Amino acid sequence: MFTYVLKTLWRHRTRTLLTVTGAAVAMFVFCFVGSVQEGLHRLTTGSDADRSLIVFQENRFCPTTSRLPEDYSRKIKEISGVRDVMPIQVWTNNCRASLDIVVFNGADPQQIKSTRPLTLTEGNWESFAKQRDAAIVGRNVAQRRGLKTGDQFSIGDISVKVAGVFSSTVPSEENLIYTSLAFLQYTRGLDAAGLVTQHEVLLTDDADPDQVASEIDATLRAGSVATKTRRKGAFQASTLSDLVDLIGFAHWLGYACVGLVLSLVATTTVMSVQDRIKEYAVLQTIGVRPLRAMRLVLAESTILCVVGGIAGTALAMTALAIGGFAIGAEGATIAFRPSIGLAATGTAVSLVVGVAAGLAPAVQAATVPIVNALRQT
Repeated sequence: MFTYVLKTLWRHRTRTLLTVTGAAVAMFVFCFVGSVQEGLHRLTTGSDADRSLIVFQENRFCPTTSRLPEDYSRKIKEISGVRDVMPIQVWTNNCRASLDIVVFNGADPQQIKSTRPLTLTEGNWESFAKQRDAAIVGRNVAQRRGLKTGDQFSIGDISVKVAGVFSSTVPSEENLIYTSLAFLQYTRGLDAAGLVTQHEVLLTDDADPDQVASEIDATLRAGSVATKTRRKGAFQASTLSDLVDLIGFAHWLGYACVGLVLSLVATTTVMSVQDRIKEYAVLQTIGVRPLRAMRLVLAESTILCVVGGIAGTALAMTALAIGGFAIGAEGATIAFRPSIGLAATGTAVSLVVGVAAGLAPAVQAATVPIVNALRQT
C-alpha cells in the first residue's frame, strides 16, 4: 500500500511539491506564533514570577519614568517575609514595542550572580565586578549586535566594555545587558544618582506575596515617592499589556494556519481522487475493499501533510535557535525559543490535520459507483 501511495504522489510531482511547500510554510508560521506564546507564558509564570516582587513607582510605566530612592531597600528589608532586596536601575533604548530593543539592568554584581541563573560562556565575573564600566551581555543581544568579550559597545548615552557573554536557563534574561548599579546611576545624561528604577524583592519560602506587597506599599507611603508593588509575573504582564493583546490575537493566526493546511491538503487530495476515479473503480473490481481504498487516500493526505509539517516545523526550530529573536516593550522582553514541546505540537498537528483532510475524499473513493466510474472517458 505504501509503495502504491508513493508512486501516486510521484506521478503528480508538481502538485505534490506545491502542496508540501504550502503545508511547510503554514506550519512554519504556526510554530513561530506558538513560540511567541510560549515566551510570554515563560515570562509571566516562571519559577520566580510568583515568589518575587517588583516595587515600581506608582502610575508609571516606562522605566525612564520610575525614579525611586535607592534607600527604600533598607526599609523594605525590615518587613517580615522579605529575604533580600535588589535595587535595579533600568535603561532601554526604546520604551515602545521593538524587535531590537536593548535593555540595561544595573545592579550589584554579587547580587546579580547570586539571584540570576546566568552562566558565562565568555569572560569572567572578576572583570565585570571590578571594572565600573564593564558589562555582561546576554547571548541573544551579543548575537544580534555581533558583540564579543573585549568589545566596546555604545548606544545612546551609554558606553560599556563587554566583560563577558552569558547564557541563562531563563530565555528572557539572554536579551539583557547587566552593568553595575553605580555605572548607570552616574552615567552622564541619566541624572540618577541615589535613584533606581525598581526594587526587586526576594521572599522567604513561607511569605504571602500579596500580603508582603501590601505592607511594602503601606510602609513606603510616607516616603517621597509612592509605590506600587506586584508579583514579578503580574508586573511583567502589565508592562507588556499591549503586546499581550497582540499575542492573543496572533493565537487566532495559528488556528488560521492550521485551517490553511487542512484546506490545502483536502483540496489536493480531492483533486487527486477526481483524477483517478476510474482507477479506484478498477481497484474495487479486482477485489480491493472499500476500507482499503479509504486507507490509500488517507495515507496520501497524511503523507503530504506530515512531510510538509515536519519540514516547516524543523525550519522554524532552526530559525528560532540561531536567530535569537525577541520582542520587548518598556524594558521587558519576550524571547522566542525553540522547544521540544513546540516541535511535538507541530508534528502532532500535521498528523491530525492530514487525517482530517483526507476523510471526505477517502469516503468518495470508497463509495464510487463502479459502473458509472468505468464509463468515464
